[in-house]
Amino acid sequence: MKDLSLFIIIPVVIAILIVGAIFLSFIGTWLKARLNGAPVSVMHLVGMRLGGVPYGLVVDARITAVKAGIPLETDKIAAHYLAGGNVVPTVQALVAAQKAGIVLNWDRACAIDLATKGSNKSVVEAVRTSVDPKVIDCPNPESGRTTIDGVAKDGIQVKVKARVTVRSHLDRFVGGAKEETIIARVGEGIVSTIGSAESYKIVLESPDSISKTVLARGLDVGSAFEILSIDIADVDVGENVGAKLQEAQAEANKNMAQAQAEIRRAAAVAVEQEMKARVQEMQAEVVRAQAEVPRAIAEAFRSGRLGVMDYYKMENVQADSAMRATIARPEDKK
Repeated sequence: MKDLSLFIIIPVVIAILIVGAIFLSFIGTWLKARLNGAPVSVMHLVGMRLGGVPYGLVVDARITAVKAGIPLETDKIAAHYLAGGNVVPTVQALVAAQKAGIVLNWDRACAIDLATKGSNKSVVEAVRTSVDPKVIDCPNPESGRTTIDGVAKDGIQVKVKARVTVRSHLDRFVGGAKEETIIARVGEGIVSTIGSAESYKIVLESPDSISKTVLARGLDVGSAFEILSIDIADVDVGENVGAKLQEAQAEANKNMAQAQAEIRRAAAVAVEQEMKARVQEMQAEVVRAQAEVPRAIAEAFRSGRLGVMDYYKMENVQADSAMRATIARPEDKK
């Protein structure tokens, strides 16, 4: 009977010890939550422990929210953690938005936190930028460029450095274009404004015309930021691009003219060679015709159409013609 009692008592004692150990492991967190006015039941703590959720982190986040007057349940905090969110920054952003009078609920804060994950941004920064506007350099120095270059209608290059003041638009932060898009749009607007100027002097005389024109285009549509102002920090004159283009065009025209002249020269040389060949051909025809003369004379002798006296008269006529030609060209005697 005594052995049976021990057999029953020992498991009970072990169970009590296990329960006590579990309770002691949660007692500190449970007591901390209760003392700070954000009570959490032990069963909730056990459930979070079994679900792989750091209950201490969740309780600290809930205490922060409750102390700021935001009723936030542990289940929502745990769900955001399991979704891969940053619990503490999300609660801090919610508190900062409430203190600044910005309407931001827990679901929106969680969405912004998840949207900024992996982008070196945070939901706290988004809320802070909504309260305290942020200045963005255009172009971004990290891109390796220091100025945005445009060419006026007179061909002179103008280099501009701008600073854009933006404020976060929390309603469009999820799915909206970020800083890179703002920089690209502002850069495009600056280049377009410089390109539409009649002279670079106009841009130098009134740099604020660039910011006014760019702001009027509404470049912040569909972005996560609202552009408050665009300030032209520096304007400088660059190269005479128009003159360089004209020089390059002139060089191209010269090369084209030289190529065409070379084509015409080659054609002329070809024609000259062709004419020389035709002259040689004609001379060969003359020589061949001259070779036929003695044969014709011999045939005339045989047929009786030409006598000896007629032949001598022909020879005298040829000799007389040659003499007269020699007298007419005395230089041939040299």
